[in-house]
Amino acid sequence: MPVDKRDQRIQQMFGEIAPRYDRMNHLLSLNIDRYWRWRTVRIVRPRGGLPILDVCTGTGDLALAFSRRVRGRAPVIGTDFCPEMLAIGERKRQRAGIGGELTFLQADTQQLPFSGNHFQIVSAAFGLRNVAETQAALGEMVRVCVPGGRVAILEFSVPRRQPMRGLYGAYFRFVLPRIGQLLASNSHDAYRYLPESVGEFAAGEALVHHLQNAGLNQVDVYSLTLGIATLYVGTK
Repeated sequence: MPVDKRDQRIQQMFGEIAPRYDRMNHLLSLNIDRYWRWRTVRIVRPRGGLPILDVCTGTGDLALAFSRRVRGRAPVIGTDFCPEMLAIGERKRQRAGIGGELTFLQADTQQLPFSGNHFQIVSAAFGLRNVAETQAALGEMVRVCVPGGRVAILEFSVPRRQPMRGLYGAYFRFVLPRIGQLLASNSHDAYRYLPESVGEFAAGEALVHHLQNAGLNQVDVYSLTLGIATLYVGTK
């Protein structure tokens, strides 16, 4: 049975877990998620000038990483359709002492409120799989990216080699949901949704094909931490 990704359900689920979202991410990934974002902004190096867009930004960690990396030489916008997540991102921006060069905006990735050919980088970290219509979201990401610009997708994946594949699969399907529900109880069973959504989401060559269909070429694939996460970077 397909994972339920109705917009209202996803919005409510992430709104409910927002206060504990960052803590759970760092705990359940053993803080490796920080490295994945650090690596992303070094592989997809921003330049000064044209703005950067991070969609499905959640609490804004990748948007913050890009903003720190570019050091005010280009504006960064983080969008998400969950206001509770964005509010946390805004508080993090203020605590980091980052000014108006980083802004957060409520928006649906399937209908971005920006003109075409506008951003040098359009990114999504661990959020694209939560969108109901993946191809529609990718189409919007490509539309607002400038020709020659890059679209970057950082997402969970399943390791290919044993024994890591088996160990990770057992942790992801059985241990993680129980820890998540124990420490961040929620009515939508968000930490059971997580492995289910990862298992259903296109990965590897399938996601490369989606990216190419959306209008990207030169799609490079970077396996991170033995294949637990994967970064896809395509050029418009």
